[in-house]
Amino acid sequence: MGVFNKSKLNPDELSFWGHIDALRGHLIRIVIAILAAAIVLFTQPNFLFDTIVLGPINSDFLTYRAFCKLSNILGLGDQLCFGNYNFVLQSLGPANQFTSHMWIAFIGGFIISFPYLLYEVFAFIKPALSGKEKNASITFIFTSSFLFLIGVMFSYFIIVPLAINFLGDYKVSSMIENNFTMEAYVSFVTTLTFATGIVFELPVIMFFLSTFGLVTPDFLRQYRRHALIIILLTAGVITPSPDVTSQLLVATPLYLLYEVSIYVSAYVVKRNAN
Repeated sequence: MGVFNKSKLNPDELSFWGHIDALRGHLIRIVIAILAAAIVLFTQPNFLFDTIVLGPINSDFLTYRAFCKLSNILGLGDQLCFGNYNFVLQSLGPANQFTSHMWIAFIGGFIISFPYLLYEVFAFIKPALSGKEKNASITFIFTSSFLFLIGVMFSYFIIVPLAINFLGDYKVSSMIENNFTMEAYVSFVTTLTFATGIVFELPVIMFFLSTFGLVTPDFLRQYRRHALIIILLTAGVITPSPDVTSQLLVATPLYLLYEVSIYVSAYVVKRNAN
């Protein structure tokens, strides 16, 4: 006989080992999906690196052209025109380009597979959900995927170019030349992009924290000014010039996310009270 007799179990009920077995199946499918997308990306190194990864240091990058056009429209002259960098990327190890290639392909595979990852997570916890919660799962998957992908795009097209502009030309001495390793550049871009995608999940995170009573809308309102200061300081650091326009381009979406989080938290508290 086995550890348990499946025939005597309710179809919707599993033992501890049954849940572990089910979880393993979901994790395997998630890994397969990520690896499949990563393999496809790995076979396209020119597109993956020349077009995507190295795009933000190309003077013809979409963001730089858009910012320069916006600067002229607003009558700011060339204040928002940037993107001409003097630093050089170097690969210092024999296997560094290969490992970076693998890492970028994996990150890209994860981003592409993110909606499916959420689907598998909900497929695992679905038996424990009520009917109403099951119906809301589709909305959650769509919302979380949308926010994450918007965050990734916002970082790639706005935050990364602005941050590179600030850090790429930043010098503490004229005797020091900015020549970065490819690994450092790849790590910087992927970390910043992935982190921003997670930050854009703030309303979803607040939904769960509010559901468990760990955060309240009153708490978020109380620290609204603190959050605004942090957002403005962050925007001020990475924007290319001291003008208000570029700072607002970064700060506004982040602050709107915070306000949406307050609304979401208030909705959850009100729902639980009823």
